Amino acid sequence: MSDTTHPAGAGGQGGHEGEGATRRDFLYLATAAVGAVGVASVAWPFINSMNPAADTLALAQIDVDLSPVQVGQSITVTWRGKPVFIRRRTDQEIATAEQVNLAELPDPAPDSARVQQPQWLVMVGVCTHLGCVPLGQKPTDPKGDYGGWFCPCHGSHYDTSGRIRRGPAPLNLAVPEYAFLTDTSIRLG
Repeated sequence: MSDTTHPAGAGGQGGHEGEGATRRDFLYLATAAVGAVGVASVAWPFINSMNPAADTLALAQIDVDLSPVQVGQSITVTWRGKPVFIRRRTDQEIATAEQVNLAELPDPAPDSARVQQPQWLVMVGVCTHLGCVPLGQKPTDPKGDYGGWFCPCHGSHYDTSGRIRRGPAPLNLAVPEYAFLTDTSIRLG
């Protein structure tokens, strides 16, 4: 009954050569998958260690009581390791900020786009030139040529809306994400 055997092909494996290639491909794929899972399981603790610590995440949001802040007064709070300037602006400061010709600004932004309520200005107190903290929060601080903030390191002048008006700073003082919880309290973050 030698006539019923499979004919011998090249290499003597006959019709089984396709099965060998399929098994070999499967073994390559399975080995690669196991290797990828192994690399991921080793790398995950390292990657996870780069996430912020729980105490840092707790500072991701802070609530600020604005009720003690008088008209014309500024306060500074620390949020995510940065100073945040909060000013209760006077009617004159609001009017001055709203009347600025936007075409004259290096970083044009209307005052209405920078505040949620006209009397409250909230912004990160870090100069956009080299990261200094501008002066202007204390009543005795120089406020620059535009009545807002002044960075003495390189001479950047900001107006009563925190917009850059003169000096090397390329951008306005940043407005952080915040929301009013009540008329006299906000949540940063």
